Amino acid sequence: MALKIQTFSPSFSVPTSKPKQHFHSITISASNSTRPSIAGRKLRAAVIGGGPAGSSAAEALASGGVETFLFERNPPSTPKPCGGAIPLCMLEEFDIPHHLIDRHVTQMRIFSPSNIAVDFGKTLKPNEFIAMLRREVLDSFLRSRAVSAGAEHISGLVTSLDVPTSPNSPYTINYTNKTSSKNSLAVDVVIGADGANSRVAKSISAGDYTCAIAFQERIKLSDEKMKYYENLAEMYIGDDVSPDFYAWVFPKCDHVAVGTGTVRSKHDIKLYQRAIRERAMSKIDGGKVIKVEAHPIPEHPRPIRVRGRVALVGDAAGYVTKCSGEGIYFAAMSGRMCGNGVVRASEGGEKMINECDLMREYLKEWDAKYVNTFRFLDLLQRVFYGSNASREALVELCGDEYVQRMTFDSYLYKKLAHGRVCDDVKLFMNTIGSLIRCNDVGTRMKGLIL
Repeated sequence: MALKIQTFSPSFSVPTSKPKQHFHSITISASNSTRPSIAGRKLRAAVIGGGPAGSSAAEALASGGVETFLFERNPPSTPKPCGGAIPLCMLEEFDIPHHLIDRHVTQMRIFSPSNIAVDFGKTLKPNEFIAMLRREVLDSFLRSRAVSAGAEHISGLVTSLDVPTSPNSPYTINYTNKTSSKNSLAVDVVIGADGANSRVAKSISAGDYTCAIAFQERIKLSDEKMKYYENLAEMYIGDDVSPDFYAWVFPKCDHVAVGTGTVRSKHDIKLYQRAIRERAMSKIDGGKVIKVEAHPIPEHPRPIRVRGRVALVGDAAGYVTKCSGEGIYFAAMSGRMCGNGVVRASEGGEKMINECDLMREYLKEWDAKYVNTFRFLDLLQRVFYGSNASREALVELCGDEYVQRMTFDSYLYKKLAHGRVCDDVKLFMNTIGSLIRCNDVGTRMKGLIL
């Protein structure tokens, strides 16, 4: 039975000058229709950050009837160093037009520390590929689509978030626009999609997390050299290019993205970048560096991802996988799931929501769907990225067609692939055999068992 609760209907205004005044288990009790209605207006939501996470959240909110404000700094923030690879399922699930794709990668070549190369992609079907695109192109498209759905795009840098002291009072977004004038906006719900250095996360004391640093150079090659990378991407592993991650050469429209990342030795990132350029020198020699990018990358989810009527998504929440370093798909999906959760809880923007609604409709569903994927990739990184010996074993295993099929099925369709028990047992024994041959079984077995 619905209870009568005093509605929240403060007087809001359009943006004006500033007024004076790791994954965790979640237990949530279901709520009933006791949320207060909002008289004379729709629920107001601010999305901070216009990347894949923020734009996807804003589109879901606006499409579902919530009054939505999408904040993106002006000019738009520089794209972070990102390989730009997205899985096949994202093209369909997010209706990404194929003309945005720079390259259809059908072959991945992985190089061991000793430069043994294994071609990864033998099991791809004729219609399967990894889409390579530029983040600035994808981000702009997703932002425009959110605006077309009804979100109001505000070009400005959010400087702080004022958190209310009473349950149903508004949050205040403080920001500066391109003329540097100070402005503010009052809203009911805030979605923080403002990256690894999230100011929204700091405002709600969401806790810290370990960050890696990614460094990337965009190198323009001659047409002749670009033919080599027409449908090929490369990964390099070894202590010389990263002590705990991998380096990459990923093809774009008229250039390649060459980069690396590390969490353990951030101060040596330029040394690792120099090393990947040296290892790929025969293929990129003579190229011109047209852009240099560096950015922090989260290593695990924040301790708190929902507090009050504020939710974190994308990098702000820590949704970047270990081992593969993938974040674009999970950013966009977390934004969409959060936005849809707000729409459901508010019944199309008609009712106020609370923390329990966000935990139930967004966070619980996210963890149920993806926590095992994140944990599995964390395990793989601990087993195979700890030493050059284990990296040699990884490359050896990558030559196995069963490994390739399971890997690509999981990556392309974002579901943990399930193979036959006999094949899984054989793979386990092959893994042990590879580690033994590479003299690394003693230290790595502990990672397999934990």
